[in-house]
Amino acid sequence: MKVALDHVGIAIEDLDAALAFYRDALGLEVERPEEVPTQRVRAHLLDTGGASLELLEATAADSPITSFLKRRGPGLHHITLRVEDLRAALAQLAARDVRLIDAEPRPGAHGSLVAFIHPSAAHGVLVELKQAPPPRPALRLEIGSIAWGDLTLTALHDGPFRLDGGAMFGVVPKPLWEKLAPADDRNRIQLAMRPLLVEAPWGRMLVDCGVGDKMPEKARDIYALDRTRHLDHALAARGLDAAAIDVVLATHLHFDHFGGATTRGADGLVPRFPRARHLIRDAEWEDATHPHERNRASYLQDDFVPLRRANAVDFFTGDVTVKPGVRVERTGGHTGQHQIVYLESGGRTAVFVADLIPTTAHLQDPWAMGYDLFPMETLAFKKRFIREAIDREYLIFFEHDPLVAAGIIRERDGRRSVEQVL
Repeated sequence: MKVALDHVGIAIEDLDAALAFYRDALGLEVERPEEVPTQRVRAHLLDTGGASLELLEATAADSPITSFLKRRGPGLHHITLRVEDLRAALAQLAARDVRLIDAEPRPGAHGSLVAFIHPSAAHGVLVELKQAPPPRPALRLEIGSIAWGDLTLTALHDGPFRLDGGAMFGVVPKPLWEKLAPADDRNRIQLAMRPLLVEAPWGRMLVDCGVGDKMPEKARDIYALDRTRHLDHALAARGLDAAAIDVVLATHLHFDHFGGATTRGADGLVPRFPRARHLIRDAEWEDATHPHERNRASYLQDDFVPLRRANAVDFFTGDVTVKPGVRVERTGGHTGQHQIVYLESGGRTAVFVADLIPTTAHLQDPWAMGYDLFPMETLAFKKRFIREAIDREYLIFFEHDPLVAAGIIRERDGRRSVEQVL
C-alpha cells in the first residue's frame, strides 16, 4: 500500500476567527466549502501548495465535529492519507488486525471515498484514508438533443480549443481557478465551442456557428485549435449539412462564435450556410466593423463582412423576438452589445448564455473573464440573471464548457453547482 499526505483536518468553533488566521494572516487561499451530508460537516479546504488544511465546521448538533468540540475543543481532528485503492487498503489493514472504524468505504468530500482507522490503532491519531475520484475526461464532444415544447434543442460542437486561463478568469487567483480548469504548460485551459441547433416549425436555426476553418496555422497553434471533429461532423450526426440551415443568429461576432459563418470558395470568401439569413444586432455590427486596439484581435472582418456583400444579413435593433419562441436580450459586459438567447416553448425556458457564463466554472458572480470590455456590466447582469435562473430553473446552455453542454444551476447554502442535463 502506498500512501501520501492529502490534508490535515482541523475542528473549528468559529469560522470567521479561523479564516482570520489561516486565510487573512497566513494568506492561504480558501476553496468554496463542501458539504459532507454523511458527517454533518462543512469542509473548507485551504491550499498550502502541497497537502491541504481542512477546516471542519459542524452543521448539526449530532455531527462528530460537535462531539469532538465538546470533548476536546477546537484543534487537530485527523490526518488524511491518500491511497489508490481504498478497498484493497482496508482489506490489507484488516488482515493485520488493525482496528477500523469503517470496514467499507463511504462518500467523502469532493467526490472521494473515505474510511477511518480507529485512533487506538494509530497511537491516538484519527486517520482517514481517502481514494480520490477518477479524473474527469478533459473534453466531451458528443451531441445531445432535448424536446422543448414546439422546439428541439441540440447542443452541437465545433471542436476543442484553448485560451489563456488567466484571461478566462480575470482577477480570480490561479490557485482557485486551476482546480476547476487545469492549465497546460502554456497556461491554457481546455474549452469547447458548442453552437446550438434549434429546430422549429418555422425552420432550423444555429445560435452561433463556431470558429470555422479560415484560421492560419500560427493562430491554430496559439489557440490549440483541433479540427479533427467540427461542426460539419456534428450536423451530419443529425442527418444535416450546411445547406439545411435557414437562420444563423449571432450572440456576438468574436471569431470563436461566428468565424464559421464564412468559408473560402473558388471566388473568395462566401457564406458557409448558403441558404441562411444571418441575424445580427446592428449595434454589434457597428462595433465589430469599427474595432479598436482592445478588441481588434477578436473581431476578424473576414468572418462577417462577406455576409453583407452576399446580401445574407438581416439586422435588428434592441431586445426582440427574432423567431417564434426565440428572443434576445443584451447583457453588455463581454462586448458592448453581447446578448444571450432565450428559448421559450411549452411553458419552459432555456437560455444560451454565450460568454456571460462561458463554462460551469464561472457560476460565481465575480468569476468573469479578463476579456470582458465592461466587467462591471457583466457583474451586474450576471448577478440578476443567475438568481433568476436558479429560482425559475432555466435550462442553461454553456457554449465553452469542455464537459457540460447544458444543465440547471442549483444553489444550496450559498454554493452553486450544475445539474447536468446534456
